[in-house]
Amino acid sequence: MTDDRTVAGIKAALAAQVQEAAARYPTSRSAIMPALELAQQKYGSVDGTTYQAVAELLDVPEIWVFEVASFYTLFDRAEPGRHHLRLCTNVSCMLRGAEEILDCLQEQLSVKDGETTADGLITLSGVECLGACDKAPVLMVDDEYHEDVTAETLDALLKVLTREAKEGAA
Repeated sequence: MTDDRTVAGIKAALAAQVQEAAARYPTSRSAIMPALELAQQKYGSVDGTTYQAVAELLDVPEIWVFEVASFYTLFDRAEPGRHHLRLCTNVSCMLRGAEEILDCLQEQLSVKDGETTADGLITLSGVECLGACDKAPVLMVDDEYHEDVTAETLDALLKVLTREAKEGAA
């Protein structure tokens, strides 16, 4: 059974959780991020239908929801691959080799920043900041941080992801 990604379906699926989250904040606007996170956990990404549903649930303008979703790089506005690699491209990471890591990832995966591999396994995204400057360069794989990334640790990580994918397909 597929999830109902209509406005009504999203509202029905998330209403209780969104209202619970909103109750923790002084204004409903403050609950936009938690509501979007709940939607992304359920549906894998957020889109215009999600923005409308969240806006209606929180009784806020839809543009506010869009602004949050489009500003924060942790919200996927398109369905990502099985694994989502987010590489910090901010100054601290760039000074410690993030540009070379990005080049290496693009070459090894045969994708550009923002693309997903042909097999749908990995989406690569350069992001503005992951908030771990003291451990630069930082790569976030799904919800897990990998710090002080080097070409060697990157190779090992990609081998693990590829092996897991092959085992999962068998």
